[in-house]
Amino acid sequence: MARQAVAPLTSTRLRWNWRWLPLLAAGLIFLGILLFATLRPIKVLPRMRLSPSFALIDQAGRKLTSEDLRGQVVLYGFGYSRCGASCSEIEHAMRGVQRQLLRGAAAGVPVRMVLISVDPEVDDATALSAYADRLGADPERWRFATGAPASLKQTVGGGFEVFYGTGADGQLRLDPALVLVDGAGIIRREYRAHDVGGLPDADRLMSHIALLQEEARGSEGLGRLAYEAAHLFVCYAP
Repeated sequence: MARQAVAPLTSTRLRWNWRWLPLLAAGLIFLGILLFATLRPIKVLPRMRLSPSFALIDQAGRKLTSEDLRGQVVLYGFGYSRCGASCSEIEHAMRGVQRQLLRGAAAGVPVRMVLISVDPEVDDATALSAYADRLGADPERWRFATGAPASLKQTVGGGFEVFYGTGADGQLRLDPALVLVDGAGIIRREYRAHDVGGLPDADRLMSHIALLQEEARGSEGLGRLAYEAAHLFVCYAP
C-alpha cells in the first residue's frame, strides 16, 4: 500500500501565520480595552482645571502660598469667622476630615486643609487664630488664611469659582463650597451647597482623598498607563 506523501512545512505557510500575528495582537488589545471600559477596575476623579496660584496670610501671621502646598492633597473650604449657620456644613465636614486624618485614616501622600476667609477686613491673623481654636483645628494639618480683597477676589471668585459678595443689606453672602486639589495643583472635585444631596460628609470626602492618594502611588511606570486609561474612559467615582 503506497504511503501518502506529506507536504513539507514551507516558508510560505510560516509567513502566512506571521501575517496574522498583528491582527491577533490588535484583537487582544481591543478586548482588553473593552473589558477595562466595561469593568472599570480603577476609579479616578476628573481633572477639572488648574487651581489658582495665591499668596495669603494664615492664623499665625505666616505667608501661605499655593506653591507651599504642591505635592500634597489639599481640601479647601471657604468661609469667615462671622458666617454662622451658613458655614456650619463646611466647618462640620472639615472637622470630620481632620478627625479621620488624626486617626491615621489616610496614609501616603500628605493631606492638608485650608479654610480661606472671604472677610479680610475682620478676619486678620488674630481673628483667624480664634476661629481656628473654636473649631479645634490642628495647625499642622488645617490652616486658616486670607489676603488682600482684590487678590482674594481673584483667587476665590476667579480661580476657585466660589461666589461671594455683599448683599443689598450690607451683609456678606457666600456660596458654601469645598474644593479638592491634587499634588500637581489640579482641581479634582468641587462640592457645592446647591448640588444634589448638598455638601458631602467626611466619609465621602475621605474616600475621594484616598482615590487621589492611590493614583499618586500607582501612577509610576506601567501603572501610569492604567490611570491614564481610567481618565480616558471616564472611570469616575461617584
